[in-house]
Amino acid sequence: MSLTVKSLRALRCLWRGWRCLSSQGGAMNVFDRSMKRRQKQWASSLLDNSDKYDYLRDEVGSRLADRVYDVSRTFPLALDVGCGKSHIAEHLSKDIVERLCLTDISDSSLRNRKKCEMPTQCVLADEEFLPFKENMFDLVLSILSHIINNTKNPVFVVQIHQVLKPDCVFIGAMVGGETLYELRCSLQLAELEREGGFAPHISPYTAVTDLGNLLGQAGFNMLTVDIDEVQVHYPGMLEVMSDLQGMGESNCAWNRKSFLHRDTILAAAAIYKEMYGNEDGSVPATFQILYMIGWKPHESQVCKTSKKGFADLSKISKLQTDHQKTNEKP
Repeated sequence: MSLTVKSLRALRCLWRGWRCLSSQGGAMNVFDRSMKRRQKQWASSLLDNSDKYDYLRDEVGSRLADRVYDVSRTFPLALDVGCGKSHIAEHLSKDIVERLCLTDISDSSLRNRKKCEMPTQCVLADEEFLPFKENMFDLVLSILSHIINNTKNPVFVVQIHQVLKPDCVFIGAMVGGETLYELRCSLQLAELEREGGFAPHISPYTAVTDLGNLLGQAGFNMLTVDIDEVQVHYPGMLEVMSDLQGMGESNCAWNRKSFLHRDTILAAAAIYKEMYGNEDGSVPATFQILYMIGWKPHESQVCKTSKKGFADLSKISKLQTDHQKTNEKP
């Protein structure tokens, strides 16, 4: 049997498994949230995990905090969803955020949280089931929460919209679809070569083209989305995979493959170094970070928009009409 035929059969099997995960209404239940909870609990309980694997979240938390400072207002009560060890709060001032509520799916992460200036309250909660009243918070933050099960009805984003007060802002950072493309390609090529097919070993991430739709479906307006890349260099592919495990970011998709053959891992490491290796022998791992800002609607926003935008648009429309009349043939 040729390699191409084997690959096509493997892809068909993957597609059938993917479709079997569809629930009623065509919605996709992609992630095993109980597995994600166990991964984060295990990672946060490591004895040698004294900030060793926090470098990515600390960097993204710092960049997200800069976006909070760009909003010219003070926030009496803020919520950090999926806070981990509180990687955003350490970069915020109590003059900007007066009180902060921290939530995470892992109680170990909350116990090992970092110190910050403002008073904090910890709540053990799933991102998709927030135990708060509607219109409660002046600011909601979220860092690297990419576990969105249903893109047609994004419960995670809808919950955030509900707990926000009107005319208040959500600022978040999410891992983008091009994240770890080096690792993904190396594993797929190695599996095709050694096993005649491949399975997903890295969690699927949200594409930047879908992010605006997710926020819009949840009810946010005045949206801002921008992309950033963080590239980290490692001694080899095995160190990349080890650090992902230490971050609690191993694959938790339902259709994940539970193991990798030793020969496949060694082949993937060689492919990784050959295709992407640096001159000094290290290998890069690229993390695409999607930053998003969305405001909960309020009537004052409509007034501001009409004063700044609608009048100008009517003038532009009139100018375009006059220009068309001028250019019409007699």
